[in-house]
Order: sequence, then structure tokens, then C-alpha cells
Amino acid sequence: MLPEAPEDFPKAFAQAWASREGAEIGALFAHDAEFVNVVGLWWHDREAIARAHDYALKSFFAETTLSAGATRVRALGPDHALVQCRFRLTGQTAPDGSPAGPRATILSFVLERREEGWIALAAQNTDIAPGAETHVNRDGLGAVDYRTSG
Repeated sequence: MLPEAPEDFPKAFAQAWASREGAEIGALFAHDAEFVNVVGLWWHDREAIARAHDYALKSFFAETTLSAGATRVRALGPDHALVQCRFRLTGQTAPDGSPAGPRATILSFVLERREEGWIALAAQNTDIAPGAETHVNRDGLGAVDYRTSG
């Protein structure tokens, strides 16, 4: 079920995540929606968004909890909105099977009001790297802070 207000979209996303069903996440997106994940994977429609999330939710995200935090909403007219929300993710499994530490991200959603509620046209997920201001590629991408010395 689509949320009735843009500010409710992050909670709906977290609830869909908790279902462990990619189709539940996909249902929050328009058929021709776009989604860019934290490493730049780019999915171009509802089915691709659902399929990618279904795989992750049934493997390395199978034991995760996604919690919505601070949310900002900017109206882009009467029927469109930009919603940005900080999320906290816990319970991820590392590639070696060990528990991974918690992560924080900011998800940005471009929403459209439809008869059935607010649906996402696009989303981008950005990891928060505490203490960093950009990435540098030195034999692999890594977060750095130019403001500190040494």
C-alpha cells in the first residue's frame, strides 16, 4: 500500500524492507522508476528494483533492521515531492559470513502523487562515511578527509 503523505514514504520503505520481499519494495516504485544504490548499481524499472532487493534481502541483508530517522520533504509542486531520509542499517552479513557493523545512509526519493498514494519515480541511496568529505581511488575507492593532516 502506498503512503498517503510524502513524509510517510521512508516508514513505508522500512516496512517493505522488513517484509524480506523484494516485491514489497518494488510496489513502492513506478513501473519505469530509477534506483541508484550505494555503490552506483543503477536499476531502471520496478522489476529490476524488486529483483535486486529480493536477492539482497534473502542473502546478506536477511537479518537486517532498517530504521528511518530524520526526514526532510520538499514539495516540487502539488503532485511531486523530494523526500530525503537518514536510515540506520544493522545486522548485515559480511562476505565471509561474519556480522558487519552498522551503517548509516541517506535515501533520496522523488515521489509523485497518484490516486492510490505517493509512489517513487526515482531513488538514490548514499552511504554516510563519518569524518570523510569525499572518496579517493588509490588501489580501491576509499573515503578520505582533506581537512585532517597525517
